[in-house]
Amino acid sequence: MMWKAEIKVLLKKSVLDPQGQAVEKALASLGYGNVQDVRIGKYLEVSFAAASQQEAEAQVREMSERLLTNPVIEDYTFELVEV
Repeated sequence: MMWKAEIKVLLKKSVLDPQGQAVEKALASLGYGNVQDVRIGKYLEVSFAAASQQEAEAQVREMSERLLTNPVIEDYTFELVEV
């Protein structure tokens, strides 16, 4: 079966996000003073073959932890879609 993983990566809450802070300040200067927090991250789509959903989930976790994220400073979530 073919799968598409939609992976969202963000810095851990304990890690400062200078890009997010800059965007938050810029939004405030544009009149969006109600914005309280901005976190900048990355979004990845990975298409691959796997025999089952369990195998696909295991592969996404392994790919994410070995290459796609830095587990020391980043957290990730993902959703799988069968294609």
